[in-house]
Amino acid sequence: MNIVEYIVAWLSTNAGRLIWLATVVVVAIIVSKLVSRGLRKLLDRSQVPSASIFINLARVLIWVLAVTIVLQPVVGINPTTLITALGVGGVAISLGMKDTIANVIGGFGLMLGKVIQPGDLVTVAGTTGVVKDITWRHTVVKARSGDEIVIPNSVLNTSSLERVTEASEGCVTVPFTLKSGTDLDAASMRMIAAVGKATAEYGADGNPPLVKFTGFSPYGVEGEIMVFAKPGIFASTIRDAAVRSLAGEEFLEQRAATGE
Repeated sequence: MNIVEYIVAWLSTNAGRLIWLATVVVVAIIVSKLVSRGLRKLLDRSQVPSASIFINLARVLIWVLAVTIVLQPVVGINPTTLITALGVGGVAISLGMKDTIANVIGGFGLMLGKVIQPGDLVTVAGTTGVVKDITWRHTVVKARSGDEIVIPNSVLNTSSLERVTEASEGCVTVPFTLKSGTDLDAASMRMIAAVGKATAEYGADGNPPLVKFTGFSPYGVEGEIMVFAKPGIFASTIRDAAVRSLAGEEFLEQRAATGE
């Protein structure tokens, strides 16, 4: 018997199994897509945080069910026997994948506890940005610069996490020193006007520049001007515009910046 006849004979013998396997796979693909779409729409309309971790869980459950259905008729393996074997081997696997398991459990804890949700503005592990997604193993945070930082969920559960407002996240400070004898109110008004005009295209709506005095030095009165950047504007961009607008003002002590 040549190889072609052998293949034809094998296909004839196992045609029923192959048809059943193909049917289950096709149905699983269709059901997975439908459930994913429906679940995403449901989560978007509800108060339950919408993140890929829930959709991924639904997909896994669908495919586990599909595998269980085809095991006995196609492969000839009793699902109960396989589950028992996996239970014994799962102990050893879990020891080797403890970090992954910690991340998965951490992800569920973050979402179900509504600690953070996609769209939240947070500072965690030294990173500030908008939570873009929470997956099985990690959380993606998008910084103002556009960089996406991947933080393991286990780190989020063990690190301090701070929710911040758009104003505080976009706040940029520029220190200054007023010469001794300068009228503080007049100088504040001039700086606010100059910086406000220079940063108009970069500043957040409804948050004009602010001047705060912080102390004294041998050169004069210390302070800082606070400007608030729009989302997507680099802090360096609005800081540069603010500094340029104040350069050369006669009431500012330039030696404080150079150390002379």
